[in-house]
Amino acid sequence: MTSPHLPSNTDALAVAIEAAQRGGAVAREQRASQSVNISLKSARNLVTTADIASEKAIIETIRAYFPEHKILAEESSDPDLAASFNSGPTWVIDPIDGTTNYAHGHNQVGVSVAYVVDGVAQAGAVLAPFQGELFTATKGGGAFCNDAPIRATETHTLSDALIATGFPYERVNIDRICARLLHLLRTCRDIRRIGAASVDISWVACGRLDAFYEETLSPWDGAAGCLIAREAGAKVGHYPYDHESQKKTATYTNDLFMDNIVVAAPRVFEEVLRELGRV
Repeated sequence: MTSPHLPSNTDALAVAIEAAQRGGAVAREQRASQSVNISLKSARNLVTTADIASEKAIIETIRAYFPEHKILAEESSDPDLAASFNSGPTWVIDPIDGTTNYAHGHNQVGVSVAYVVDGVAQAGAVLAPFQGELFTATKGGGAFCNDAPIRATETHTLSDALIATGFPYERVNIDRICARLLHLLRTCRDIRRIGAASVDISWVACGRLDAFYEETLSPWDGAAGCLIAREAGAKVGHYPYDHESQKKTATYTNDLFMDNIVVAAPRVFEEVLRELGRV
């Protein structure tokens, strides 16, 4: 069997950008035409016709260049095949990150496309289609917003840190989630709950936030954003488990593993991680 073609990280990024822009155009067009239909995948977990159409456009773009590559996408991938994405070239797609925001007319929405080889992110693009911002990175090549270099902050104490988080759709661990939130809120500058993890993480990369954490993300929520953050100088880690519901991506390896994720500016990272682990 012939091995799949592995593009350069620069070439992969170009495809990721093209795919994200096509997906973002779908999201904008459906909202502008007021043609979005909304349904429930599970309690509180929305999916819209724009999610489906955006994902289709993104996959078509990638397939045109790399028909032999694997695709791990929020709306169409089989969760039972999770382990298969840990090897070889894989594209990790969130067609509309922040679907609840999107459905309610909010602009904090991301289109996330990452290129991953053996579970390690090589190139990533996060498009904020309603804010006109494109965050990009290649492994070892730095991070950018609209082609301008970006860096995480030099904030060095938790008391000065602006932190974002998110909440899972399944609220079985809500007491511990709220306890962690309360613990940090007593210490940090303030907390934001903005609603699109890929954009939140990209905001850590560009210095609008000092840290982000969340306990039940999927690979498509953070594969591109975490690469962008690392290339901008931020650190990525994981706080300890305290509930079975947090073990959502335990089957995945390397940069696809997102359980209890923490992304923070380098000088505040250890303190944020430590405080999250104390609750």
